[in-house]
Amino acid sequence: MTEHPVDLTSWPRTAQFRFFRSFERPHYAVTVRLDLSRVMPRKAEGLSPYRACLFAIGAGLHAVPELCMRFRGDTVVRHDRLFLSMPVPRAGGGFNYGYVPYDPDFPTFDAEAQRRMAEARVADGLNPVLGDNDDAVAFVSCLPWLDFTALDNALPHAEDCIPRVSWGKIVPEGNGWRMAMAIQVHHALVDGEHLGAYFEAVQAQLDRV
Repeated sequence: MTEHPVDLTSWPRTAQFRFFRSFERPHYAVTVRLDLSRVMPRKAEGLSPYRACLFAIGAGLHAVPELCMRFRGDTVVRHDRLFLSMPVPRAGGGFNYGYVPYDPDFPTFDAEAQRRMAEARVADGLNPVLGDNDDAVAFVSCLPWLDFTALDNALPHAEDCIPRVSWGKIVPEGNGWRMAMAIQVHHALVDGEHLGAYFEAVQAQLDRV
């Protein structure tokens, strides 16, 4: 994982970055319904819809440089690769956090996701991300019990700029399957057009699975 400084003298969003850094509540969330009609029929072949969604989220995040950017004081860096951090249920209840490095090759990603989630399931501690420089990560979570229409997240402070992605119950709709997905971001780094590109990349990956 490598981080690259963003040149604020040439970055087109420098004015927006400085403007939204002053906000007390600079985060916003968008929820979109996605089509899983290509994913669900493959469940019978052994495909995990959960890991297919996880992979599509990783593809979407890495398709948009702004979603890989993080604060370093009054400057910005961009990570070239992120970990996806998800709650992994423990057998006795509750959860631990797992961390899966994104890989653009799905079989490689899928195998590593299975291995790391199995390890997290039996780990001794919660294992949360701690520290400002531990931010080459995006937080993702599945709510399979809810076909939600909007979602908000717990955030520690206004400087937290790590994206949060959540997806909900996969439900039949018409002749296919649909699912809600929400992403919460910091407006100093991410605008609406970036979220449009993110959801387009996620849907394209779900259509290719």
